[in-house]
Amino acid sequence: MQVYTTDTTSVHSARIKVGIADYAAATDGNTLTTSGLGSCIGVALHDPEAGISGLAHAMLPESDGDGDPAKFADTGIESLLTEMRTAGADTSRIVAKLAGGSAMFDFASTDGGKSIGERNVDTARKTLEKHGIDIVAEDVGGSHGRSLELDGETGNLRVRSAKTGDQTL
Repeated sequence: MQVYTTDTTSVHSARIKVGIADYAAATDGNTLTTSGLGSCIGVALHDPEAGISGLAHAMLPESDGDGDPAKFADTGIESLLTEMRTAGADTSRIVAKLAGGSAMFDFASTDGGKSIGERNVDTARKTLEKHGIDIVAEDVGGSHGRSLELDGETGNLRVRSAKTGDQTL
């Protein structure tokens, strides 16, 4: 079974592509992928017992209640968790991995001098903590882009970057 949440998600031979301001959940071991993470935050979630995985690609930290929930780290994570629970995941077993949140531009926001990337990471951490979800690995910050592949069977997150190479979280 596959669960899709927006129109931009597409499936190609056991791969689910997650676009920018998008998320998807899968229960069949498919690989979830996303690219173009700069200041955006990628949130990979996995319930190993249920075999359910999810991936969110959020652009901005917090929703003001208007617009697509997937665009924001707080509401995107909330929506992805809802999809995963509907598919049979148990929040108490879900673990998280984060990637992205780079400072891609040489200026800071008016929010305490933090960049959008830093604010995305902070919001993702707070939202996951609110749900009691442990972050077991992360590759965040820096000034480089990333692409992600989440193995739906193992929960391994492959992070690719032209600047820092490949690593598996």
